[in-house]
Amino acid sequence: MSFANIYLDSVKKRFITHRLLGEKTLERLNEAQLNWQPDDGSNSIYLIIKHISGNMLSRWTDFLTSDGEKPWRNRDAEFENSQASKATILELWNKGWDCMMGALDSLQEADLEKTVYIRTEPHAVVDAINRQLAHIPYHVGQIVYIGKMLLQEHWESLSIPKGKSDDFNKHMSERK
Repeated sequence: MSFANIYLDSVKKRFITHRLLGEKTLERLNEAQLNWQPDDGSNSIYLIIKHISGNMLSRWTDFLTSDGEKPWRNRDAEFENSQASKATILELWNKGWDCMMGALDSLQEADLEKTVYIRTEPHAVVDAINRQLAHIPYHVGQIVYIGKMLLQEHWESLSIPKGKSDDFNKHMSERK
């Protein structure tokens, strides 16, 4: 397997991991919680999803052939205070992720050597991917953190629970 294919496989795995973290959080929250904002200057989970969906759709639609900042995207509107149904929020979530993952799945080894543009600025394809690999998990972390704040003592860890690292490591070593 070539380095390019190892890289693409790794990127897809990292994105899938973060998609699942977000989805596990969204499953646990109701519509009111998804629209909750601590104050007017902060984003609700819905607004974060509206933003990352808009970002993914803009960046990954015609990824190799058009600028990643599409003329139809209104980034500022993604942050305007508004509310949405849970079904609408999940639809936005899936639409963005499906677009991005479909584009990643379509990439070939030679595509990694190409240049794409974001707001007319040239980026190596690898850099554009890495940019998203920094941006999307950043916002997924916000989603998870808000979910944890809202559910408080009812939150169930999405990874190794506090105080359980030794148990986890023991379990992993026993699996070998």
